[in-house]
Amino acid sequence: MTWIVTNDDGIDAPGLQALVQAIDLIIPKEIARPTMIVAPRDHQSGCGHQVTTVGPIVVDQRSAQAFAVAGTPVDCVRLGLSQFCPGVKLVLSGINAGANLGVDAYISGTVAAVREAAFHQLPGIAISHYRQGDRPLDWARASRWTANVVAKLLRHPIEPDSFWNVNLPHLLPNDPDPDVVFCQSSTQPLPVNYRYHDGQYHYVGKYQERDRSLGTDVDVCFGGAIAITQIRLY
Repeated sequence: MTWIVTNDDGIDAPGLQALVQAIDLIIPKEIARPTMIVAPRDHQSGCGHQVTTVGPIVVDQRSAQAFAVAGTPVDCVRLGLSQFCPGVKLVLSGINAGANLGVDAYISGTVAAVREAAFHQLPGIAISHYRQGDRPLDWARASRWTANVVAKLLRHPIEPDSFWNVNLPHLLPNDPDPDVVFCQSSTQPLPVNYRYHDGQYHYVGKYQERDRSLGTDVDVCFGGAIAITQIRLY
């Protein structure tokens, strides 16, 4: 049984290492590791479901179980399934440094990776970590939370043609561990603005000002709980 691990922040991102550590917490060390890392060589945040169809894709095999791909997260999943990892049973993507809540799922490369898995009738779990301001993320704590959530979701039946989207809250160091809440994705747009300077427009997103309709993943995660949504392909 093989699990593909990928992300959109790049193969050297701390969030990907935190996800691998979460897997180590789930599976006893005496059992052979099922994990194959197939992740972008470079930062690919916000690329959505982009794929490379013109020109070659350069792959650097860093070890027997790790491939750095000069492409997108979806390229990584496609290469993993077709070339590197026979017998794949699960695709895990993350842990993204920044939330992917509601309509973010259409933009996120992190989420696109597991959407691609669902197209191939494979279960997938995308994990992202909400970030408030410049406060650092506690990746060790994120690993522990992720291990608990992934173990729970592996026991939880999921409908065909769908996948899981998980968002961890950004809590203070002394806060207790968060609750896990299954909820609906927000359908409200992210407030968008642009700053004009010297003939150019610069994107200005006000993430913390987005709609917090009661019970949506935005409301749950902003409120300090782990938000889990099931997203359907069709």
